[in-house]
Amino acid sequence: MLSSIGVPGLILILVIALVVFGPKKLPEIGKAAGQTLREFKNSARDLTGDAASEIKEAKTIVKGEESK
Repeated sequence: MLSSIGVPGLILILVIALVVFGPKKLPEIGKAAGQTLREFKNSARDLTGDAASEIKEAKTIVKGEESK
């Protein structure tokens, strides 16, 4: 997605954001976006970890039934 924008397009977007939000609000918006992405990443990691533990638990149950 970002590869099709290119450097000039990205610079244009940043300049427009600077004009719209101003130099004082732009760092706050960036910080909020970073925190949002970090929380999303942590949540995704937790979900995949939960799924992996459920799969591992199911495999041990199946292996236990096979050995009987």
